[in-house]
Amino acid sequence: QAQLVESGGGLVQAGGSLRLSCTASGNSGNVKAMGWYRQLPGKPARDPVAAITTGGRTDYDDSVKGRFTISRDNAKNTVYLQMNSLKPEDTAVYYCGSSIYDQVPVFFGSWGQGTQVTVST
Repeated sequence: QAQLVESGGGLVQAGGSLRLSCTASGNSGNVKAMGWYRQLPGKPARDPVAAITTGGRTDYDDSVKGRFTISRDNAKNTVYLQMNSLKPEDTAVYYCGSSIYDQVPVFFGSWGQGTQVTVST
C-alpha cells in the first residue's frame, strides 16, 4: 500500500476557503484514483467527498458540487481539494485516499491520517 500524507486543514470562517493537499509515497506505482472522504462530528462512517482518476475524470458528492474542486499532479503523486464557500456543516476530519483502480466513484484501499477542517459561523 502507498503512504498518504495530508496537509492544509485548519480553522476558517464560513464563506472562506481552504486547500487540502495529499501526497502519495512508497508503493506509489499502485496509486490510481485518488480523492477525499470526510468524517462528520459524531458520525462513525466516512462519506465520499470527491475523487479523480489519473486521466482527470472527477466525481463529487452533491453537497460539495460547485464549491469544491479536486485536481491532481500525477508527476508529484499529489491530489488537491480546493474548498470554497465553506459552511459550518463542512466541519469534519478529511481523509485522503487512493485506489489501485483508475475509476470513479471508488472506495479507497489506502488512507492518510486525516486532517481537521473546522468552519466557524
